[in-house]
Amino acid sequence: MAQIHTNQTLSVNLPQVLVLGPPSIFRIYEKHLSQKFMLLKPWESPIPLEEFLSIHAQNTTAVLTSSVVAYLSSALRLLPSVRLVVTSSVGPDHIDLKECRRRGISVAYASSVFSADVADLAVGLWVDVLRKISAANCFLKTGLWPVKGDYPLATKLGGKRVGIIGLGRIGQEVAKRLEAFGCKISYQSREKKPSVSYPFYTDVCELASNSDVLIICCALNDQTYHLINREVLQALGRQGVIINAARGAIIDEKALVQFLQEGKIAGAGLDVFEHEPNVPEELLELDNVVFSPHSAVFTEESCKDLYDLVVGNLEAFFSNKPLLSPVQFDDFMR
Repeated sequence: MAQIHTNQTLSVNLPQVLVLGPPSIFRIYEKHLSQKFMLLKPWESPIPLEEFLSIHAQNTTAVLTSSVVAYLSSALRLLPSVRLVVTSSVGPDHIDLKECRRRGISVAYASSVFSADVADLAVGLWVDVLRKISAANCFLKTGLWPVKGDYPLATKLGGKRVGIIGLGRIGQEVAKRLEAFGCKISYQSREKKPSVSYPFYTDVCELASNSDVLIICCALNDQTYHLINREVLQALGRQGVIINAARGAIIDEKALVQFLQEGKIAGAGLDVFEHEPNVPEELLELDNVVFSPHSAVFTEESCKDLYDLVVGNLEAFFSNKPLLSPVQFDDFMR
């Protein structure tokens, strides 16, 4: 019994962190996190969430969450003492940044931890669509090769005109990889990047009309919601391909389905969807669309790096030190 009492005492003395979700990083590293923080886990409690939050409202100053938590804003309204939100997400679009700024709540995010992994998958999706790797794999495995003969011709990668939407950390990693293919890279972003020489477009439609593929790397916000609409897809054209490893709602999904079904664009590679985890059945029937289940960031290496960053941000907060990866509100609220 003495040992149990000691463990309880140690737990009480640890900094308290409310976990909402929980995020994937928590499921992987829960044991490690519990050695550093006293973790409040509402999903393990028999009482309703609102009551659970009310009980811990005065003592909760830090929250760990992710982009899958749709109720974050309503939860924060019940937590007047919160001064830090740590999200495991690359983008903070699921957080009401205006309200956090008003209340003096700092926000820390994954920043560039996943940039290389997202870029790898985005390029991989594009290669798969053009070279028809997944479709050819299915063709072979279903025994169609001996019956129908050679698989239809694929499309060459080298020399393609690639339009990158959002030339931040991920966009620049994508560009670096595609330079090796001899691609002609151009981009659209909020501002021209003085550090790069790629052609810059202020208008997405103009970028699309001068590209063979659009690769979406921007954040989701009020300005980028349904940024890829019918007009942009029309400008991309019948030979065009679109790749999205950013956020699903950047594309008008209904328009995308129609353009793919009617052959008005050539294909798509999608890691994200507008209403996850639901994927339009019409897309699943097409062999010129390649999917992954919002998994661009999930590698063993990046998850370990994210754990280190999450712990570093929480420890910095509880030690009154600068956060390792703070969200700069002005960068995301333009």
